[in-house]
Amino acid sequence: MEEEYEPVRLLKQTPRSSVRLVRHRSSGKRFILRQFTGNGEVYQKLVGLSCPNLPLIMEAAERDGDNLVVEEFIEGDNLGFLLEGALFTPRETRDIVRQLCQALWVLHSMTAVHRDIKPENVILRGKDAVLIDFDAARLHKPGAETDTQVLGTTGFAAPEQYGLSQSDVRTDIYSLGVLINVMLTGEHPSKKLAEGHMGRVVQRCTQVNPHKRYKDVLHLMEAV
Repeated sequence: MEEEYEPVRLLKQTPRSSVRLVRHRSSGKRFILRQFTGNGEVYQKLVGLSCPNLPLIMEAAERDGDNLVVEEFIEGDNLGFLLEGALFTPRETRDIVRQLCQALWVLHSMTAVHRDIKPENVILRGKDAVLIDFDAARLHKPGAETDTQVLGTTGFAAPEQYGLSQSDVRTDIYSLGVLINVMLTGEHPSKKLAEGHMGRVVQRCTQVNPHKRYKDVLHLMEAV
């Protein structure tokens, strides 16, 4: 797979992963080449699936826990970069959150949980909000009491991601609630809660007990 592409630049590197912008040697088109250690089952389920709020996954291969993924290059700025300049208005936030709920509905419909929703993993491509990076994602396993691997980003990760119970769709709802608050206030809801109706939405999303959160992203979409 790698031989078909030539490197353009390294975008991100961590001890367990790397993300590179590459160019297809024959077509000249640019793609993302993602390498990481872990479970690549969600990438494999997403291959060929088309959704305006998710990157198109072209290829996904795994060998002994080492994963290689080729995906669509999403041109735009991530929310983390945009939040350095200014906060989002309530209307802008609602529009983005609805689109992220649509992306999550696709993932959740295949029993996948993203587990790492944060500003850096949302790219605005024109008017489209695109949820990226499924390195921490996993399929929900009925009957399992906890996740096999603790992954996520501190501040955005739900309490159950720290081994209290198995993560499920409500785990992403928690993280999305934190994201809503950060987009509106620049702060974690524990430090400064968004005002009015959106603040009440954030409070319900971020309940410690998953059963007290919205049941699924469709209920969250309606609330927003």
